[in-house]
Amino acid sequence: MNSTKIRRTAIAVAAAALLPFSLAACSDSGSDTKAAPPAAAGEQGGTAAGTPAGGSAGGGSPFGPACAGVPKEGAGSFDGMAKDPVATAASNNPALSTLVAAVKKAGLVDTLNNAKDITVFAPTNDAFAKIPKADLDKVLADKATLTKILTYHVVGQKLTPKQLENGSFETLEKGTVTTTGSGESYTVNDTSNVVCGDVKTANAQVYIVDTVLMPK
Repeated sequence: MNSTKIRRTAIAVAAAALLPFSLAACSDSGSDTKAAPPAAAGEQGGTAAGTPAGGSAGGGSPFGPACAGVPKEGAGSFDGMAKDPVATAASNNPALSTLVAAVKKAGLVDTLNNAKDITVFAPTNDAFAKIPKADLDKVLADKATLTKILTYHVVGQKLTPKQLENGSFETLEKGTVTTTGSGESYTVNDTSNVVCGDVKTANAQVYIVDTVLMPK
């Protein structure tokens, strides 16, 4: 399979899942959207303070410090996000607005919303703020590079916290992300921490992270 076909396949799958929660929250119509921070379902037992009663589908409850900022009710709440596809769900959270804008620029909104059973590692606005502005602006202006980075945040299967304890997963970008941790503390690629994990959307499992993941 040639590189062009591989890239098209990766883009199609990624868009559908991404971003999101982290990834996409905007619509192709051009309307501004905001991303909603995901919460992780704790399979290890124990729920962080401030975790909403609804929890996430799959038996666990969202956990992590960033979960406290999720609305208690409405479209941006955990229950509300569980009813919408990932891009739409993410659009309801201001903390993911940069990610949502990036997903929109890459044209991945529909792809993410239509994807089935994916996991999205969604960087917060603060995560993007760690990147020097000049570098970030350059990436946002380069659709090919932006798509590569965003699809690197999407895995083609739903991952539970238990699977993140010591995992290695292929991303839609065809690279690999590694995860470690336990309980309510998880790290991705040894550089990014899950700040609100295992948040459910209609088609994806979302883990909000504090650092943008960069493919090799």
